[in-house]
Amino acid sequence: MAGASGFLGRRLAAGPLRGHEIIRLVRRAPRSAGEIRWTPASGQLDPAALDGVDAVVNLAGANIGDRRWTPAYRRLLRDSRVEPTRTLAQAIARRPDRPRVFLSSSGINIYGDTGDRTVDESDPPGEGFFPDLCRVWESSTRPAEEAGVRVVLLRSGVPLEKDEGFLKPQMLPFRLGLGGPIAGGRQYLPWISLDDWLRAVAFLLERDDLAGPVNLTGPRPVTNAEFTRAFGAALQRPAVLPLPEVAIRAAVGGVAELAVMSTRAVPGVLSRAGFTFHHQDVRSALAAALE
Repeated sequence: MAGASGFLGRRLAAGPLRGHEIIRLVRRAPRSAGEIRWTPASGQLDPAALDGVDAVVNLAGANIGDRRWTPAYRRLLRDSRVEPTRTLAQAIARRPDRPRVFLSSSGINIYGDTGDRTVDESDPPGEGFFPDLCRVWESSTRPAEEAGVRVVLLRSGVPLEKDEGFLKPQMLPFRLGLGGPIAGGRQYLPWISLDDWLRAVAFLLERDDLAGPVNLTGPRPVTNAEFTRAFGAALQRPAVLPLPEVAIRAAVGGVAELAVMSTRAVPGVLSRAGFTFHHQDVRSALAAALE
């Protein structure tokens, strides 16, 4: 697993994959027998890292929301995703005893701004920085796919969890009654409960008939205004103070592109495959996140 120390990697290892033997790829000196050092920036990965490996899970990538998107940080966002993915895909392809599956992260924002139009995995990428990044990111898995390995592209929406990720920076203002819709609130938010995200990844590891892009989003996307009302209600706080687009762009810079982007994505592949969502709507997902 690459990215095992991140928000989702830690929970995946401690949850659905608990009981499996997990080899963590790290960029420092290994501290245990379950860690192997790699240097994805230069394409270096010890071939022994894949000895006897059944599946590879790639969650590597710099955080998209913890600083301003300067030109240098945009390069880091790209390089921290593309280079690890390419390194893993090439290492997989070189082996005679290849893993049976390669699950690799991508982003639901690959579709760009879809407005009110609903999209699923059959729709093409959109336009803009993040769709372009996702397109290159996903294409970096091609060596593994061409070698005959089942490749699943995890187009993740916004996993809801109070202590990390999307919800964490909003907890205090919403608790203080200072939350409200962003840029009018008409843009769609592709949310998913953390529990369903973890269960979906485990589901995809086992389903040998599923490959290609998979939207990891809840079945009922909501607008930012609807999400804001649900979040305020879950916290029993008012959530009526609007945040204009110009204000959020001034505050957070490039990441505002995602905050104001409308991505009305649905989980077509998971739904057709019979995956059962524990949280069908955003209110139950928020209730679970706040427990």
